[in-house]
Amino acid sequence: MSVGTLDRRGVWIAVVAYVAWGLMPLYWHLLKVVPSLQIIAHRVVWSALFVCGWLGLKYGRSWLRDTLARPHAAPMLALSGALIAFNWGLYIWAVNAGHVVESALGYFINPLLNVVLGVLVLHERLNRVQWAAVAIAALGVLWLTRNYGSFPWIALALAISFGSYGLVRKLLGAPPVRGLGVESLFLLLPALAFLLWAESSGQGHLLAHGQTPAWGAGVIGLLVFGGVLTALPLIGFAAAVQRIPYSLVGLLQYISPTLQLLMGVLVLGEPFGRERAIGFGFIWIALALYAGEGLWRSRRRG
Repeated sequence: MSVGTLDRRGVWIAVVAYVAWGLMPLYWHLLKVVPSLQIIAHRVVWSALFVCGWLGLKYGRSWLRDTLARPHAAPMLALSGALIAFNWGLYIWAVNAGHVVESALGYFINPLLNVVLGVLVLHERLNRVQWAAVAIAALGVLWLTRNYGSFPWIALALAISFGSYGLVRKLLGAPPVRGLGVESLFLLLPALAFLLWAESSGQGHLLAHGQTPAWGAGVIGLLVFGGVLTALPLIGFAAAVQRIPYSLVGLLQYISPTLQLLMGVLVLGEPFGRERAIGFGFIWIALALYAGEGLWRSRRRG
C-alpha cells in the first residue's frame, strides 16, 4: 500500500484508539487496591463477554466458525491473544507500581518498531522526509534509553509485545472485532480459573473473607467497565491496521505515550527532568515532521 493514498477514516479510528490508551493510566490507577494479575483476569473475562455477546447478537453462532475458517487463524489468534495479555499485565503492574513514565517510553519505542516491521516484513515504502522523521525519533529514543538511569526493561518489553501483536493481526487480516472475540475466548478459561482460585484462596475480594471486607460495588463496577474500555480501543486499533500503512500506524501511536507521559508527570507526580525532556523533544519533532509531510502530500493530491 502506498503511504500517499490514505484512508482518512482509518486514520481517525487510530487517533481515537490512541487517545483512549493515553488516558488509560488514570483509570487503572483507580484500581490500585486490586492486584495486577486479577485486574488482567477481569479485563479478559468482561471484555470477552462484551465482545462475544455483541458478535453473537449481530452474526449469530456462525461468527466463530467463519473466523477460524481462515488459514492459520487459530494458532495466530492464540499467539496474538497471549501477546496482548502479557502486554496488559506488564502495563497495569507498571502503572500501579509508579512506572507510568517508563511505560510511556515503551510506547514511544513501539512506533519505531512498527515502522521497521512495516518496511522489512510488509515491504512498505517511506520517502526521504519520512525516513528523516524516523531517524530523529530514533535519536530521541536512544537518548532516553542512555539517560534513563537504569536499563528500561519495562519499556522494551511493552514495545516488543505490542509491536508483535499488531504485526500478527496485520498478517492474519481477520475482521477486527471477530479476531478480538477469538483472542478473548482463548484467554477466557485461564482467566476464570485464576479468578476462582484467587477467591477460594482468600486473595480475591469480590466477596468478603472473614474479617477482610469485599472491595465494594465501586471497585467491582470499575473492573466490569474495564472490559469495555479494553475492547473498544483494541477494536479500533485492529480496524486501523487493516486500513492504513503499518508504518503510519507506528507514527500515529506517539499520541498515546505523549498523553501517558502527561498523566504520569502532571497528575501522578512522577519525575521528569531535563534529560527526559530532551529525548521526548526529539520524538515530538519527528512526529510533527512526519505528520506535516503527510498533510502536505494529501493537500497536493487534493
